[in-house]
Amino acid sequence: MTNRKPFLAFLKQIHIKNILLLTLAGIVNAFGITMFLNPVNLYDSGISGTSMLLDQLIAPVSLSVFLLVLNIPLFLYGLKRQGALFTLYAIYTVAIYSLFAFLITDVFPIDVSFASPLAKQDLLLCALFGGLISGVGSGLAIRGGGAMDGIEIMSVIFAKRIGISVGSFVMVYNLLLYIVCGVMKQDWILPLYSIVAYGAGVKTIDFVVEGFDRSKCAIIITVKPTEVCEALSEAFQSGPTRLEARGGYSNAPKAMVYFIVNRFQVTRMKELVHDIDPTAYITISEVADVYSANQSK
Repeated sequence: MTNRKPFLAFLKQIHIKNILLLTLAGIVNAFGITMFLNPVNLYDSGISGTSMLLDQLIAPVSLSVFLLVLNIPLFLYGLKRQGALFTLYAIYTVAIYSLFAFLITDVFPIDVSFASPLAKQDLLLCALFGGLISGVGSGLAIRGGGAMDGIEIMSVIFAKRIGISVGSFVMVYNLLLYIVCGVMKQDWILPLYSIVAYGAGVKTIDFVVEGFDRSKCAIIITVKPTEVCEALSEAFQSGPTRLEARGGYSNAPKAMVYFIVNRFQVTRMKELVHDIDPTAYITISEVADVYSANQSK
């Protein structure tokens, strides 16, 4: 019974909405790769791109097999650092991706052997739409608590060891991948278009994970915090947060007001604050997600 308790507790962490989201992520990613990139020999990024290159070089072994063989050991290697739930979600996502890649290329009555069924052999269209669609899939995987590619695990584990950031590790890996693709295929046009696909995918992942319309965080330093808070609450029907502060040079008592608005409310917010306190200092930055107690219930 004692051995079953941790297992049952782990099962309770698995949510059906995450599984559905990860399933959709795998299907979408497989569609983007097999319908746009792979037919015209363009390359995805990370382990997926490596699998596509190996698929082209070693004909008897399919893309779906390389995806599983290369990704799953990386996810298992990162088990201690990323946790069991993330590892399970990631392996499941890659399995769905591999399954549907196999179905599209080998089972469904779709010819993807030499051209995209939708964009034909137009490399620019294939790069853009392949990158966009696979980016949506990767973004959905991240939102579902998993990952689509083992390169993320490699970057987390090895980036600090060699003294670079996670983002730099991924960029260097992909740059080396595209150089190898160009050398092996003796053609630099396809790797260059693959960079276009990579750029489209990265931006799409950001949009899917962080949202198309990010909220704005306003930090207001003012000597009239009560009046500012009341005006903001009345105008936007949302409560600001007030913190006591002091001027670093003058040592005069001030307050810091923290407030979230959308991009359409920024101008009105600044006008309101400066009407009350013309000397108020306002900084505005983007926030990716905003959560409240009511939303989490």
